[in-house]
Amino acid sequence: MLRGETNALMGERRCLYCERLFQPSKFQSRQAVCGEVGCQRKRRTEYHRRKIGSDPEYRQGCLDSPIKWRSRNPGYWKQYREKNPAAVEKNRRQQKLRDRKRKLCNLANNTSALDLKYSTAQVWLIGSGAAHLANNNLAPSQVWVIEALPPHAVPPAPSCKQHPAGSLADSAA
Repeated sequence: MLRGETNALMGERRCLYCERLFQPSKFQSRQAVCGEVGCQRKRRTEYHRRKIGSDPEYRQGCLDSPIKWRSRNPGYWKQYREKNPAAVEKNRRQQKLRDRKRKLCNLANNTSALDLKYSTAQVWLIGSGAAHLANNNLAPSQVWVIEALPPHAVPPAPSCKQHPAGSLADSAA
C-alpha cells in the first residue's frame, strides 16, 4: 500500500509522516495525516511554508504580526529577562553560536587557510557544513590530532650485518 493510500476493507489510511495506519475523520474525506501531535505539527508547518511562498498578503500578515504584538506589549521582553536570568544566559550562548555561523555563511571567496591562520583556540566549520559558501575553495578533508605516545623501550631489531654468515647462506639455498 502506498503512502496516504486507503485500505478499502477497513477505511484506514497510512499517515504521510509516521506511516502508521489511522482511521480518517468522516468529516475530512481527504485527510492524509493522523492525529498525532508531531504529525499535525509537520502538516501545519508545511502548509504555513507553502502559503507564505504563494500568498503575498499572508506573507505580509506574518511579517506584521510580531510588530503589532510588540506595540501592544511594550515592556514584555524586559520583564521576561529580569524574571528569567538563566534564559538570558542561554540565549547569550546561543547568540554567540549563531553569530559564528552567520560569519561563516557570509564569507564569499573563502580560503580556509586564511581563516585558520589566526585561529589559535577556535574550531572552524570546514567541509560539508560550509559547502553552501559561494566560490568557496575548500577541499573535503579530515583533520586528526593525535597525541604522541611516549617511546617504548623496545630493543632494536638486529641489522643485516649482525646475522651469522652461515644462516644467510643456508636460507638462500
